[in-house]
Amino acid sequence: MSESRRWVVVGNGENRRVGLFLDTARAAGMAAPRVVEWRDVLRDAGHDFADDEIVRLDSPGENPEVDELLRGVKDPTRVEGSARWYARFRDAVGSLRGGIRLDDLGELALLFDKRLCHARLDAAAVPVPRSPTSGVAAPLRDWSDVRDRMRDARLHRVFVKLAHGSSASGVLAIESTSTGRLRATTSVEVASGGRLHNSLKIRCYTSESEIAAIVDRLAPDGLHIEQWVPKAALAGRTADLRVLVIAGRATHAVVRTSRAPMTNLHLGGARGDLAAVRAAAGKHWDEALTICERAAACFPGTLCVGVDLLPSIGWRRFTVGEVNAFGDLLPRLTGLPEGPAAGLDTYTAQLRAAPYFLARQRDSSKEKYAPA
Repeated sequence: MSESRRWVVVGNGENRRVGLFLDTARAAGMAAPRVVEWRDVLRDAGHDFADDEIVRLDSPGENPEVDELLRGVKDPTRVEGSARWYARFRDAVGSLRGGIRLDDLGELALLFDKRLCHARLDAAAVPVPRSPTSGVAAPLRDWSDVRDRMRDARLHRVFVKLAHGSSASGVLAIESTSTGRLRATTSVEVASGGRLHNSLKIRCYTSESEIAAIVDRLAPDGLHIEQWVPKAALAGRTADLRVLVIAGRATHAVVRTSRAPMTNLHLGGARGDLAAVRAAAGKHWDEALTICERAAACFPGTLCVGVDLLPSIGWRRFTVGEVNAFGDLLPRLTGLPEGPAAGLDTYTAQLRAAPYFLARQRDSSKEKYAPA
């Protein structure tokens, strides 16, 4: 099905995400997908697609011009502006007209709001960290509100996240002791005038006034609090997993390890040994993948999501930290050997899965994505 129809990618044409997808399509013998630039969508208030065009949305990130159009901030390293980004991105996706869609607008709105995403997962009995801000709770106005929510929920170790953030932007891992001492680990750098910037260096703040100043500055963009779940270790480093779920099936998994609470690769994280993780999890590995598939099932109108899976100490229990709409940038990673994408990269797997996904969306087939 996918070979007989035209593909379109909405993205930033110079970005490696788009380039990798175009290369994959050409390698599969397909006509080169048409590229629609996010900057043109934003400037032109939308775009129209032909009825036979399959529309793939890719991340609008890593382009300063697009970032400024979405956030209204000239410096791409600035943390502030994520609420404006969310509203403008949601409007931009809603302005795309026609075509055959692989991403549901309503689901994207949930995926890019950590509070709403958490509530959707929790309602479906997907294991998630405890959160006093799940769903439509009253907004957090400042550090005082964060401290009150932590106290009322009896949470002494939490992640405070931007409700609409990504790539660990603005995330603070906060620990409080019974004596009231605080420690916040974050990639946020405070510049002159109190402006906040994303940094590739992890910092620790131990002064409550410093932590309060950061949180107060972030609060207008919306905050989400989650329990800091102690994670399992691999080779002496904290570990979690990014599991890709395509058309309802867990297809790819990568282990991320770090000495810091955040395992993002751009913050010093490193890929870990998946075979060692599978051995450590033993009979619980299948349960881990099932949890990821259950999380993805909360977003049935979206072809592909990346599930951040948090293994508890001992590798016996697993919790879903986040579900990502654009979590498929996993270069050189091939599919799980027992899955439907064995030996395939993430983009080839999506091209092959699209017919099953679209057939299911039309309710004209009960086909399940499976090996050819």
